[in-house]
Amino acid sequence: MEWFGATEYWTSRLVFQKGLAALYLVAFLTAALQFRALIGERGMLPVPRFVARVPARRSPSLFHLHYSDRFFAGCAWAGCAVAAALLAGADALVPLWAAMLLWLVPWALYLSIVNVGQTWYAFGWESLLLEAGFLGVFLGNDEVAPPVVVLFLLRWVLFRVEFGAGLIKMRGDECWRRLTCLDHHHETQPMPGPLSWFFHHLPKPLHRVETAANHVTQLVVPFLLFAPQPVASAAAALMIVTQLWLVLSGNFAWLNWITVVLALPVVAWPSDPPPVGDAPLWYVVVVLAVSALLLALSHAPVRNMLSRRQVMNRSFDPLHLVNTYGAFGTVSRVRHEVVLEGTADETPREDSEWREYEFKGKPGDPKRWPRQFAPYHLRLDWLMWFAALSPAYASPWFGGLVERLLENDPDTLRLLRRSPFPADAPPRHIRARLFRYRFTTWRELRETGACWERTYVREFFPPTRLARGARKS
Repeated sequence: MEWFGATEYWTSRLVFQKGLAALYLVAFLTAALQFRALIGERGMLPVPRFVARVPARRSPSLFHLHYSDRFFAGCAWAGCAVAAALLAGADALVPLWAAMLLWLVPWALYLSIVNVGQTWYAFGWESLLLEAGFLGVFLGNDEVAPPVVVLFLLRWVLFRVEFGAGLIKMRGDECWRRLTCLDHHHETQPMPGPLSWFFHHLPKPLHRVETAANHVTQLVVPFLLFAPQPVASAAAALMIVTQLWLVLSGNFAWLNWITVVLALPVVAWPSDPPPVGDAPLWYVVVVLAVSALLLALSHAPVRNMLSRRQVMNRSFDPLHLVNTYGAFGTVSRVRHEVVLEGTADETPREDSEWREYEFKGKPGDPKRWPRQFAPYHLRLDWLMWFAALSPAYASPWFGGLVERLLENDPDTLRLLRRSPFPADAPPRHIRARLFRYRFTTWRELRETGACWERTYVREFFPPTRLARGARKS
């Protein structure tokens, strides 16, 4: 069955699988280190409460069968172990059927996490990792050549990621059509990186060039993915360069990195593959059946992309097999940040000392320079950005966050960079205030050493304390 396999893409498959395994490792590590405060038994949005009201058919997950923090931690760390084994090449040491099962394990475990993760996992890159991970199950190992149809489906995913993002921009904020969005985006993006200040201060004509180049990469280049080589490789290389530019300009979890990983198998890498026999009949049948299913399910994202009411980052099935993507259909012109503060005073007064909590990634102290965290995902920091856009985004979980800070909950404090209160002396009251942040100018940076300038806007959450008798001893 020479038509079934593409031996010339041997190295392409290898680099894709290594990249996918590395991203699985990051995703499971993020889940293992953050879940207790977010969705654990005493989390802000507990999994047991979620599975009690949402049926398993709408959110297939192991945690519908059983949930405990210990069990969740076991699943997350097991995912880390399997991802690390795949990164080390364990799939090449076992028969084809076992390699497929090995790749199926992290997909099933991460699906279980995403489907109970609620708003903490409502990001497009979660579905993108699952969609790419599902295709990774059927790419095979060293026993067979990479299946042509699966390689095509990987390009189809990449096409939808880029083209969907391009369409949502052109249909959304007019600044994309005027080529002015990047005058604001580097300053107002969810989590700036260490170079974002410099990107923001690039000359405006260069911002216009950046935006125009983005439109070309997302609206024209994706069609070239299906062209003969070397055109397809050149298209993929251009997408990789664009994504690495975005990596330098901000922190977008693993969104940019998984897009890079999806582009890698498009490139015709030089390779000297070992001789392989024909693919087993059962494998051919399984791959073709799965491919037919995924192509049939693709009608939903295609219809969405063609719709004037296009939505972004939507899953059309509970298994996240085929999804639609997109980002930054609108760009904020002003950056607001929610600043959390606590006081030890039993009764807050005008002269009370309010101490500020410091987050790891989101802006706080104007003199603290942003750090690089991506591809690691700081979920609370990201949701705090949404909270600043509108209190409605935070209504399900913000009260729970305040309550846990009042308790000095150690799992919650581990999500922060620093708490201003010692472990044995929690605050008596917590409040939240809204500030407007802007990047300083070159002169202000030299004079003050601050990369941000902030101005008080209004109260976001009034001073609150635990109900009497509620404080943990």
